[in-house]
Amino acid sequence: MAGSRRLPETWFRRGLWLIAVLFAAFLIGLGGLVVDKLPGVSPAPTLDSFVDRGQAERADAAIKQAQTRLEDVESRLETARLQLKARSTAYRNARESFNDWVATRTATAQASQDAELVARTQALDGLKAAQRDVQTQVDTLEAKQLDAQRAVQTARTARYALNTAAGEQLAAIQRAQTLKVFGIRLALTLPLLAVAGWLFVRQRKSTWWPFVWGFIFFALFAFFVELVPYLPDYGGYVRYLVGIVLTVLIGRYAIVSLQRYLARQKAEEQLPDVERRKTLSYDLAQARLAKSVCPGCERPVKLDDPNRDYCVHCGICLFDHCAACNTRKNAFAHFCHHCGAGSAPSKAAGGGMTSA
Repeated sequence: MAGSRRLPETWFRRGLWLIAVLFAAFLIGLGGLVVDKLPGVSPAPTLDSFVDRGQAERADAAIKQAQTRLEDVESRLETARLQLKARSTAYRNARESFNDWVATRTATAQASQDAELVARTQALDGLKAAQRDVQTQVDTLEAKQLDAQRAVQTARTARYALNTAAGEQLAAIQRAQTLKVFGIRLALTLPLLAVAGWLFVRQRKSTWWPFVWGFIFFALFAFFVELVPYLPDYGGYVRYLVGIVLTVLIGRYAIVSLQRYLARQKAEEQLPDVERRKTLSYDLAQARLAKSVCPGCERPVKLDDPNRDYCVHCGICLFDHCAACNTRKNAFAHFCHHCGAGSAPSKAAGGGMTSA
């Protein structure tokens, strides 16, 4: 039951499949060049194309000015905070020294130290006043920092409003261009799919089948790579609807094909054995037997059973006996495997079988 195909034929078929793939690859390359230069499609616009240049320049200048002012205020504020920290440290140290000196004076109660007390008190007040001055400066700079931050935010908001308006215009243009590109790709792809479908139904087993399958591969690539990614989304509705339609069409084709196949098989099974054998080619019959299925009805059969000469499902003869040596042999073989005699119509088969 080994495969009946000749070894050179097997290699030739592999080579033809390679030709089909190469033919599809060259068609895909040519199609890519055509798609890359679609007629009537202008280069994609940018966001800057829809922004008023004068307003944008003024907004950018305002942002830059406000940012510069903010950086200057933050620099001055940082310096003032450092000064405040230094003044606070100096006042705290002087205050601690003054408290220690006052405690010593209280213990000695020397009247000669009254003048020094006044001087120390005045010096401490001067440090406190300097600290307050720096604190006032820090508070003023923090207020200016807040104003500068608001100015920067206001300028950026104005610039963002320009970009938002331009973005809406750009989105509208992009939607229109996307639909245009999809329409052109659809106009190019649909005829390819129609031709590929016709070739699949009518010509996939013809003499020129490598070119047929190469074109089918090309059409499928054009559909799934060059068309589907450009399908408008609209929130996913279009993609799901297209998927539903394609599933229904493909499912309907599969169901109809199955019903036709079953009806054809049923009609063939009603024919006499000799008539059914005329519809089976030698290679097809041997290929089905190699898979342990009946060549007539394609149902599984136990070919290793020596007592089973007929298919229990459709009644076609699977094994007969050689007219020369009476050896049990494959009823679809052209020659006896034991003596090499040519097959002749037997009582079981009721007639011969045409070769491929």
